[in-house]
Amino acid sequence: MRRVVVTGLGMISPIGNTVEESWENALAGKSGIAAVTHFDASAFGSRIAGEVKNFEVEKYLPAKEARRFDRFIQYGVAASLQALDDSGLQIDEETAVRVGCAVGSGIGGLETICVNNGSYLEKGPRRISPFLIPGSIANMVAGQVSIMRNLKGPSLAYSTACTTGLHSIGESVWLIRRGDADVMVAGGAEAGVCPLGLGGFDSMHALSRRNDDPQTASRPFDKDRDGFVLGEGAGVLVLEEYEHAKKRGAKIYAEVVGYGLSADAHHITTPSAEGPMRCMQAALRQAGINASDVQYLNAHGTSTHVGDINETKAIKLAFGDAAKDLVVNSTKSMTGHLLGGAGGIESVFTVLALKNQVSPPTINIFEQDPECDLDYCANEARKMRIRYAMKNSFGFGGTNGSLVFGQV
Repeated sequence: MRRVVVTGLGMISPIGNTVEESWENALAGKSGIAAVTHFDASAFGSRIAGEVKNFEVEKYLPAKEARRFDRFIQYGVAASLQALDDSGLQIDEETAVRVGCAVGSGIGGLETICVNNGSYLEKGPRRISPFLIPGSIANMVAGQVSIMRNLKGPSLAYSTACTTGLHSIGESVWLIRRGDADVMVAGGAEAGVCPLGLGGFDSMHALSRRNDDPQTASRPFDKDRDGFVLGEGAGVLVLEEYEHAKKRGAKIYAEVVGYGLSADAHHITTPSAEGPMRCMQAALRQAGINASDVQYLNAHGTSTHVGDINETKAIKLAFGDAAKDLVVNSTKSMTGHLLGGAGGIESVFTVLALKNQVSPPTINIFEQDPECDLDYCANEARKMRIRYAMKNSFGFGGTNGSLVFGQV
């Protein structure tokens, strides 16, 4: 089977607009959560979010063109271009047909749809922008990146709620393994911090309302967690067939050795432990390793009461006795939950943890929930030996994904 390695990384996140800045802040345990500034959120129950800050879209797209695109497209294009530049890949007419892009979104251009609906209701159909559709549809990150960098291979956009970014990476691995491409730009992007996005989750009572102390609001596995914090941004990997990467002398961060997916078949929003357990076991089985071979796991870890307990149970079921030796980390404690973009940025963090042999902290664990009884790398980064690392993502509808990365 063709091997697949990671040769490029890109990220726009609430804690940095580059991979380097985001990683440095993650290791330092810096929170990117603050009061919402994109719009007046004073009437909402939850008024905090992990917003992208000081983003300069003109570095990636001409200003006039950028205004036609929803922010999730802007973030996704920026992270994709960063990853491609980091990879050092040179694309010509001969190689272009072997390079593709699969950067998805869980919701797509919700803000753009919301704004145009307001224009329609206020002033009628003539005020609907001609850029509404191309500026909001979920596949436009992949489409725009392909246009900008002449990628003529597969152009796809997976949309599987909060598992979108991870599924985009895992399915891209299979495209390379079966020979449909040699290189894939893969990940997820989201910009749901808008009135409908915040309001929709807030009405479900899914969001933290710790408005007076936003930096400690996202607290996965803590006894007093009260919901997740909405985040935004994009995370992208360049995936490449191993021999192709080796031949051109590419720098290699890690190898993708396992990918598992499953459905809970249980409930729209309430998870079961059995589905994620099977997902993790499938990823381990495909990687051809034992549970005890994995040292680090970047959790879905959203900071919801039910979700964190459920994932802890699932990890213990999947890993058995090895779970007690596993270091589990939730970077959502710093970034909030990026929905469809979460699996993208968190896969970048997982690859960097493996590459640098260090786990970022799970911040804001003040009193660990007794029902969450694993090692969550509380509050401080930890140097450690990592041979294999796992990444989990779970989404509404009971869709699950797990990746295993290994050293090359």
